[in-house]
This record gives sequence, C-alpha cells and structure tokens, in this order.
Amino acid sequence: MTSSSSSSSSSCWSSKQNKVFENALTVYDKDSPDRWQKLASSVGGKTAEEVKRHYEMLVEDVHNIETGRVPLPNYSKPSKHCSSNTFLDEEQRLKGLKLK
Repeated sequence: MTSSSSSSSSSCWSSKQNKVFENALTVYDKDSPDRWQKLASSVGGKTAEEVKRHYEMLVEDVHNIETGRVPLPNYSKPSKHCSSNTFLDEEQRLKGLKLK
C-alpha cells in the first residue's frame, strides 16, 4: 500500500467504523498491550497507525470542545420523537471512552 492510499483510507471512516472504534476504546484502554493493533483488528480495514492517528485527532477534538475552542451546538428542545436524555446519553458515552 502506498502512502497516498494509506492516508486516503485513514481519512475515510464510515459511521460504523467510528462506532466500533469508540466501543473498542472502552475495551482497550491506554494500558492494554498491543492496543493499536487490537483496535485496528476490531475496526477492520485500518492499520494500527491509522487507528492511532484517528485516536489522536479525537483527543484533540475533545480537548478543543472542553477548552471552549469549539462551541457546543445550540440544540433546540427535543421533538416529541426524540428522547430528552439524548444529550446526557451521548455525554455519558463520551466519558466512557476514557480518552485521558
């Protein structure tokens, strides 16, 4: 695989791959041996280096949000079809990622 195709595949993450990646982060924390290889195996179609780079971008995004560099969206009231706990559920899921 050439470096251009490698960087191309690392920038294209499907929503399913992202979900699997986020779930796998709760299983393989920073102390897990061979963490990046295990995460890559879980996600599928990504190398350990691509997964590590994706993680580093996620950490940077979370840091930017937490420090106020990226404002949180101004959500309107939930519609009758949406759960009022959606934001809390998402916040709890992000805490479960144990990024730090």
